[in-house]
Amino acid sequence: MAAAGARQAARLAGTLALALAAALGCAALHTPIPWMLGPLLAVTLASLAGAPTAASVLLRALAQAVLGVSLGLYFTPPVLQLLATLGGAIAAAVAWALLIGTLFGAWLRRRQAGAFPGLSPAAMRCTSYYAGAVGAASEMTLQAERVGARADLVAAAHGLRMLIVVVVIPFAMLATRSLWGESAAAAVGGLPPLRPVGAAGLALLALAAAGGALAARALRLTNPWFLGPLAVAIALAATERAPSGVPTALSNAAQLLIGVSLGVRFSPGFLRVAPGWMAHVALGTLAMILASALFGAGLGALCGVPLATAVLGTAPGGMAEMAITAKVLQLGVPLVTAFQVSRMVAVLVLVQPLYRLLYGRGPVGGTPDDEAAPPSSGLPPR
Repeated sequence: MAAAGARQAARLAGTLALALAAALGCAALHTPIPWMLGPLLAVTLASLAGAPTAASVLLRALAQAVLGVSLGLYFTPPVLQLLATLGGAIAAAVAWALLIGTLFGAWLRRRQAGAFPGLSPAAMRCTSYYAGAVGAASEMTLQAERVGARADLVAAAHGLRMLIVVVVIPFAMLATRSLWGESAAAAVGGLPPLRPVGAAGLALLALAAAGGALAARALRLTNPWFLGPLAVAIALAATERAPSGVPTALSNAAQLLIGVSLGVRFSPGFLRVAPGWMAHVALGTLAMILASALFGAGLGALCGVPLATAVLGTAPGGMAEMAITAKVLQLGVPLVTAFQVSRMVAVLVLVQPLYRLLYGRGPVGGTPDDEAAPPSSGLPPR
């Protein structure tokens, strides 16, 4: 037991050292979101090559809490007043996420029909539907597993989607900067609030965030370590009672840990899981990025939201990752966070009822298929 613990600690230390080197290298090269993107790429490549990478559930939870607090502190009274006028835009973005995910799943099913002889047509439909849903990867995989879908294919699809979105969007935002300029930050509260950082205030903020995380966990909310501290920080910022800001070094460390936690999901067997399926997921993800960018641009023009902020708010990426991108590029953090959190919650709640509305109940009445267990995706257990 002790030896196994020591080996795991050594793997974690090596992974963090690699991630830190990659982050510093990307920072020196002035790449976008270097503290997340550098670790993500380095750890992903190392994991695919078979290196013994590892992540810590505890450190990931702490990173999510730090990010939740740092993002929540942007929600000052003027920002909340602005957001109150954009409820229709947020609702439209949620509807778009449900629509594009459903269309992506239907396209996957048509393109991959017959590729998996062990799956009945109904099970393939369910697998493709949950693989296309623009929701939290772990939750979509769990919901898919409950209704008898191929959970490994769903998990692999979401892992690849997340990787592509996190890599493509920051570089695309920088490449198109001449189109959206630099006014988005000031227009929608994207500039960091100037709050002093003190040891005593930071300790109080940490205690409040911990209380929020524990409360969210007790309520069985999805991603409680992010949403609980986010809610607490929003309440503190809205009442102008935040005792401290979040140090830049702490925010950078949290981004690094998020990048590591995404990168260790991959393994040498990942790309060998149904290469045709993975190729279609990659192509479909790129199409979703482009379509969502066009939708976001149109929505922004209609609602008076700056182009870059609207595009990030409607991007088919992870909630925390898109908010980090907005924070680093100073692109309307509160609005991007509001869009992404609303989308995540809505997809989580509505994805199963929408499936039943469109297709009836699960492929086999909500029970696993009679086929043999599917091969492993090469992803670690969630």
